[in-house]
This record gives sequence, structure tokens and C-alpha cells, in this order.
Amino acid sequence: MMRLLLLLSFLATPVAGQAQSLADDLVNGAGEPGATVSDANPGDEGTTVPAVTDALEAASLSLPGGPDYEAWEKVASQAEDVLDSDGASSLALEQLRERLADWRIEFQDAQSTNSGRIDILRRQIDALGPAPAEGETEAVELAQRRDELTSQLSRLLVPIRAAEEAYIRADGLIGEVDAVLRDRQTRELLDVGPSPLFPNNWAEPLEQLGGVGETLRSNLRSSWENQIQQAKLSKNAAPALIVALIGLILVIRGRGWSMRLSERLLTRSGRQQRTVIFAMLVSVGQLLLPQIGLVLIVVGVTITGIGGLLTDQVLQTIPVMGILIFGARWLGFHSFPKIEILPPPLEHDAAQRTSGRLWATMAGVSGALGALLLSLTAFSGITEEAAAFLNFPVLLLGAVALFRLGQLLVVHARGGAGEEIDEHSSKGFRARVVHLIGRAAVLLALAGPVMAALGYLKAGDFLISAPLSTLAVLAVVSLLQRFFSHLYALFFGRQADGTDGLVAVLISFLIMLLALPLLALIWGARTADLTELWSQFMGGFSIGESTISPSNFLLFAVVFVLGFMVTRLLQGALRTSVLPKTRIDTGGQTAILSGVSYIGIFLAAVIAITAAGIDLSSLAIVAGALSVGIGFGLQTIVSNFVSGIILLIERPISEGDWISSGGVMGIVKKISVRSTRIETFDKTDVIVPNADLISGQVTNYTKTNMSGRLLIPVGVAYGSDTRKVAEVLQGVAEEHPIVILNPPPQVVFTGFGADSLDFEIRVILRDVFSIIVVQTEIRHRIAERFKEEGIEIPFAQRDLWLRNPEALGDAIRGPRAGGAVVEAEPVIPGTEASPPEEPETPSRAAARAGLTQDDFEGGGDGGGDR
Repeated sequence: MMRLLLLLSFLATPVAGQAQSLADDLVNGAGEPGATVSDANPGDEGTTVPAVTDALEAASLSLPGGPDYEAWEKVASQAEDVLDSDGASSLALEQLRERLADWRIEFQDAQSTNSGRIDILRRQIDALGPAPAEGETEAVELAQRRDELTSQLSRLLVPIRAAEEAYIRADGLIGEVDAVLRDRQTRELLDVGPSPLFPNNWAEPLEQLGGVGETLRSNLRSSWENQIQQAKLSKNAAPALIVALIGLILVIRGRGWSMRLSERLLTRSGRQQRTVIFAMLVSVGQLLLPQIGLVLIVVGVTITGIGGLLTDQVLQTIPVMGILIFGARWLGFHSFPKIEILPPPLEHDAAQRTSGRLWATMAGVSGALGALLLSLTAFSGITEEAAAFLNFPVLLLGAVALFRLGQLLVVHARGGAGEEIDEHSSKGFRARVVHLIGRAAVLLALAGPVMAALGYLKAGDFLISAPLSTLAVLAVVSLLQRFFSHLYALFFGRQADGTDGLVAVLISFLIMLLALPLLALIWGARTADLTELWSQFMGGFSIGESTISPSNFLLFAVVFVLGFMVTRLLQGALRTSVLPKTRIDTGGQTAILSGVSYIGIFLAAVIAITAAGIDLSSLAIVAGALSVGIGFGLQTIVSNFVSGIILLIERPISEGDWISSGGVMGIVKKISVRSTRIETFDKTDVIVPNADLISGQVTNYTKTNMSGRLLIPVGVAYGSDTRKVAEVLQGVAEEHPIVILNPPPQVVFTGFGADSLDFEIRVILRDVFSIIVVQTEIRHRIAERFKEEGIEIPFAQRDLWLRNPEALGDAIRGPRAGGAVVEAEPVIPGTEASPPEEPETPSRAAARAGLTQDDFEGGGDGGGDR
């Protein structure tokens, strides 16, 4: 519709004459891709066609079915004339661009012609060896063959070079057309006119609007007075009335029916995933039922046959208006829900949600009025300038709706209760984004009416309509993200975390990615701009002499996944069928499986890269740069990687071994190419770099076998029969089932300790992992046998000797006999009221020292009391 408006406006301009005629020739079939020379304006004698070069003629002749370069030369010359004159309409330029794009695709396809034969010729030339340097000669046969192959290669390269040159020219012309259209779009948007604030400027727009109303009344009056129309009306009145009545009921009651059904589903079945999804689908009736009703009303009015062309156009616009109004109200219902079917995307209270639904509906009303005005502009006497003035009240309504919706988005960042949302929570980032969008909406809602009031009516309308459309698209994106996340949770049985997992995030990202083209169109991008970006994306990008396209990526992914699956299948076959039947130990089997995994993944990557057409030789410079980086920054990682390979090949340690290295003791659980995971006996995992295991000292307790020695020290009291003690300990050691009898257990009399006679049991265990259990059981058995045999297990004893007990006796007897003088301590000021403590009596002092009456009377020998 917009293209039609642009075409009418430019055709009405007298400057468009010759350039418009040339553009019409181009877009009406002359010079289409694949056309012959006779198709390209054979009767046009006034246009000079440049001579076709010999190279182009050779290319055309040597490539049957290829591009017609003579026709292309005519098309390109005429396109250049159109661009130089700058008089063609925008619609004609858009169509011209489509023709040029078709030619460009044909030239792009022609560049791959005979590529297989060219590759063979180049390999044949390479097989002859390098060409002789200046001053050198080669065999005559080789020289003749080289010249023959080079000549064939040159002939095959001519059409490719011609296609490349024509492709560059077509691409340049397309770029010029795009530049012209973008410049026109910018100038049209920034076009300034009279301000709508002055009442005098409204006279003509209101007069034209009154003319439209008069036209509608005239159409209705003429239809009513026409006898044929009256007969048709009387014949179709009953069905028209029935259809219109059904439509009116759907418009009035359809939304309420859908809401009540959704509410019943949620209240009766609970909020399970299946119920939520079904209620969501039922809620679509809030949009569909009123829209169907509106269409039925239009059909009922159309059946009567009343009206004319303008009336029919207005009737055709009414369903579009209904989509905008009902769609905005439906999005408002889900963004500011009255009944929470899906979790609400915004944090608002009940009053704010009610306001949000109201202003979302008003935004839809604003869009519907704008669509009606655009329709009247295209099919009535209203000019574009008058339409811009009449659109000013609609713009103000949209600005108020945008302002209020922006405020609600800003309020969301503070939470429903007016509190700030924690930025470190899962909702923090989303709240900040919504806050920024709300701020931008408020600013644009203020800027739009200001621009329109200054005379920039189109710019002001754009600043209001584009943000409102953006908010609608974002609401749809949010709704689809939540719906498909719940759908994924339903199908995969994830009732709790299905909407907050990685897959849900990927689904949301994909939906947002698909919405980007629509957002670009809203903010002024043309369809041709998007198709150009898509063509460039599908064409890929170049790395050296290789071109990487999405198809290459897809082929790489498919081949790599297949190689990875084959590797896993081979590993499974080895693990379950082959290796268990060999004599290779567990560590060796693990090393073989790891080696197969690394080699298989490496080969899968190489094969996938080759299949995708990526030339690995072009990555030589990158590989050289990476080698320098590896030598400096990645040397530790490379060292660990090489150490991991050595561990897998030499196998000084294996998974399941009991080792000790660098103060860490535990069981080896996994050996990877970078590190080894050791599980300590405290059930903690320690990650040890492989380089430490290769360069450091490692004690492997279970390298060759599972046996190991256990030492148990035992002490007995002095005076015990040492021979009997050794016999008892020997019997205890030999009777345990885990203890190996060859070599037999040993009982060693290690020495005379401070408190006991020290023995040590030395045994070899069949399973070293049972050392703790065996040690405990043997000690229990030793305690039982010692009790049976009357052997005492000593405990530490200490004797206290007083060097001068007589001095201690004098100190105690002095206060009793009055021979000692006790000096009073000075009284501290402020403590006079507290009487001094009573001195300790001799009996209390003696009792505290542990002395008896005999000690005071000088009992004991002269060597001191014990």
C-alpha cells in the first residue's frame, strides 16, 4: 500500500518523465535475466548501447545457456541512466533493484561454472612440476603439454572472469539504488510543513475529511435509491441480518467466554503444565472470537450490496482495525494479566495492571485510526499533507498510551510493592533492560508530539508508531518465550525447572533472534535490506582462500557428529566385547579407551573440516602464531597435556591405584589429558596436574599387587613374660584370614620403653585396602587374649620427689607457732569498708599441699620423702 502511495506521488511529478519511462522499461520485462538480445527493447533506437567487448562475447559464446551479457549491458546502461537522472519513483527503483538482484544471482551462479574441470586442469599443470625460471629450459614435450593445458585453463577462466566482473557491476548498481532509496526515506521523514498548532492550517484538512463523509453519504443514498440495490437488499436482508447479529454477539461476548473458560480450567485442574498450556490456547479466543465477529459483521453489510467503492474500501479496512484493537487488548491481557495463566512478565499490583490493560487497548485504537486514515488517503480525495494533519490527534492518543506504558515499565524495576529488585538475582538483568525500554518509551512519547507540533508531522508520527509497534513485538516475544518454555517442560516432564533451564534460555534466544527482522522493518529498514543481509549471510565469509557459509557449518556439524558417534560406538564395543576378553589390566584398558576417544575426535574434526571445504593450509600462519603463544603463555597447559599422554602410555599409575604424591594420599579416580582426580580417604576430590605426577615423587601402594604390610605396635607392663607375650601376639596375627602366612607374620621385641616393654607385629595383608579393618580387629583380639592370659597393658606413671621437705615444713609450722610475721597489705583508697580476708590456717595450707601430720613431725629418711 505504501509503495502504491509513493508511485502515485512520483508519477504526479512532471520531473519524472524520461527516467520513469526508462525505469518502466526495466521493470516491465525488458532486460530480464536469461532474456535474449532481441527481447531487450528491439525498437528503441534512441538509446546507444555500448559495444560488447571481445571478452564478454567469448564468455557468452563459450558458455551455452549462460548469462546474456549483451542484454545485461543494455540493462546496466539503462539503470545507470535512471540513477543519474534521479527522477524515477521509489516503487520503480524498488522493482529495478529486484531485476538487478536477479542478474546478480545469475552471475554468482555462473562463477562456479566448470569448476570441476578447472580444478583438474590446475592439478594437471601442478603435476608437470614448477615452470622453469628465467633463463632455464625444460623438455619440449613438457613445454608443449604445459602450454596446451594453460591454454585450456585460460579459455575456461574467461566466462568466470566475465561473470565476476558483471557481478561486481550489478552489486555496485544495487548499492547505488539502496543509497538513493535511503536518502529519499530520510528526506521524507524529515520533511517539515505547517504546524498543526495553528487553527488556520486545519481548514483544508477538515474540508477534505468532510468531503470524504459526503462521498460516503452519497454512496449510501444512491445505493438506497437504486431499485436494483433495493431488490438485492430485500432479498439478502434476512441472511445479512443473521450473519451480522452472530458477529455482533461474538464481538460483545466472545472475549468474556474465553476468559471464563480459561479461569475454570485453572481453578478446577490446578496449575500443572498441561493445564497452563491448554488455558493459554483457550485465551487466544479473546483475539479470535471478536475478530471473527467483526468479519461476520462486515460480510453481513457487504451482502446487502449497499455502498460504493469508498464504502467497500472502508469495510475492508475494518477487519484490519479489529486486529489492531483486539490484538493490543489481548497482549495487554497477558502482559498485565487479570487472570494469571502464565507467570506475569512484569511486577505490578492490581491497579497498575488495570491501567496497563487500558492503555494497551488505547494504543491499539490509535493504530486502528491510523490504518483507517491511511486507507482513506489512498482511495479518497484526502492528500498526504491533509492526512498528516488529521493524524495529529491520533498521534497524541498514541503518545499518551506510550507514555503511560513506559511509566509502567519503569515501575516494574522497583517491584510490585515499590521496592527495588535485587540486581544480583535472576530477575535483575531483565529488570534493568525493561527499565531502559520504559525510559526510552517515555522520552519518545514526549519527543513525538513536540516534533509534530514543530511541523515534522511524519517524524513525530514515526517516533510514536515505531515504539508502540516495538512494544507489541516484545510482548509477543515474551509471550512465546513463556509458552514454549512451558511446552518444553510438559513434553520432557520437567514440572519444576523446565522454564528456567538452559533449553528455555535457548528457546527464548531463538525467538528473539527471529523477531529481529520484524523490529528492523519497524524502525525503517526495507525488505530489500533484509534480503541483502540474508544473501550475504548465506554467501558466507572468507578465511584466506576458503569461503565459509552456513551450509559449510551445517556440513561440518553433521560430519563431526557422525564421527563422534562412530568413536563412541567403537569405544563401547571395545569396552564390552574386546577388552574384557584380553589380559590387559584395568588401567591399560582405560588407557586404550582414552586413546581411541582422543584419536577419534581428532579425526572426526579433521574430516569435518575437509568435508566443509576449509583449506587447512590457509591456517598455517594462524598455527604458527598459536605455536608462539603455546610456547609462552600455554606452556603449563601443554606440559600437563603431554604428561597426561605419558601417564596413559607408560601407566605408572592407573585408575583405582592407591597413591601418595605431594602430601596427598588417596585413590586415583580419573586420569585425563590435563589432570588426575584423586579421591582421598576423607571422600574429598583433589585435582593434581599431570606434570606434578610426572616430575614429582609418587608412591603407588597397589602398582604390582594388592598386598601390603601392616605394623601394629604393642606395649606390656614391666615384669611380664616376654616369651609368652610374643607367643600370644604371633597366634593373634596368624589367625586373621586376611594375613598372608607366607612370608609368616613376625613379632619383634623392639625395646624397653619408659613405661612398657615394646613389641611390634609385622604382617603382610592380602588386600591392602582392608588395612584399617584388619588393624582394628587385631587390636580387639590382642586385648581379649591379654585379658585371658593375665598380661597387663601398662599406662604411664610418674613419681614425685621433694628435694628439701624440711623447708616446706618450717613454712607451714611458722604461722602456727607465732614465729612468722605476717605483714598487712596496704589498703587501697575506696576499699576501707571491705575487711581483709582471714589468713589461711596451717591445716588448710597443709591439706591443699597434700601433706599429713606425719610429714609435719619430720617423718621420712634423710634422702627426702617420697
